[in-house]
Amino acid sequence: MRILVVEDEPELAEVLRQGLSEAHYTVDVALDGEDGLFQAQVRNYDLLVLDIMLPKLDGLSVLRQLRADGRDVPVLLLTAKDDMPDKVKGLDSGADDYLTKPFGFSELLARIRALLRRGKDVPLRLLQVDDLTIDLFEHRVMRKDQTISLTAKEYEVLEYLARHAGRVVSRTELSEQVWAGDFDAFSNVIDVFLYRLRQKIDPKPLPKLLHTIRGSGYLLKVPDSESES
Repeated sequence: MRILVVEDEPELAEVLRQGLSEAHYTVDVALDGEDGLFQAQVRNYDLLVLDIMLPKLDGLSVLRQLRADGRDVPVLLLTAKDDMPDKVKGLDSGADDYLTKPFGFSELLARIRALLRRGKDVPLRLLQVDDLTIDLFEHRVMRKDQTISLTAKEYEVLEYLARHAGRVVSRTELSEQVWAGDFDAFSNVIDVFLYRLRQKIDPKPLPKLLHTIRGSGYLLKVPDSESES
């Protein structure tokens, strides 16, 4: 699941990015309201963590514009103000919940989990490719009833491939969507991660699910009579 954090305090933004990444969320960060609004408009997020007091464009203005655009992404507001009128204004602007600074990270995670479960449409909880199952809420991966231990980044890669199971995902796409384009897509970083991931989810003698399609990218699919390398 992908979360956008819009927070102008660089240290707090980095703490949130690192903590949420360790909790197996894919995280993007914006340090001002204009960039936050732009990112939220060009990408589909599962949730926004949005500070109210932001440079260039305040958080409530960002929220109102997103709602005016028809985007119903859950929004958790962060505010340093503890007075009721400010909280009411945030909720009236379309926020789903709010959290007053300072806050405990465990409480933030609990609020996020609650928001991801809430709403008119129940979010997809399980991704399944043959006997491989990914629990998107608990971030648990299993194959044939055996739990598979993955690093945070390995989980992000697998979740992305599972969300696009049955089609080839290019190296560039993985670089942009999972690593936010932080390195050259043609370096060996992706190869290393995919090698490690394949060792964990495709142990012999189980049928292979993860395939490398030479010159194209990677494919997660239900086994059939044909096999790619």
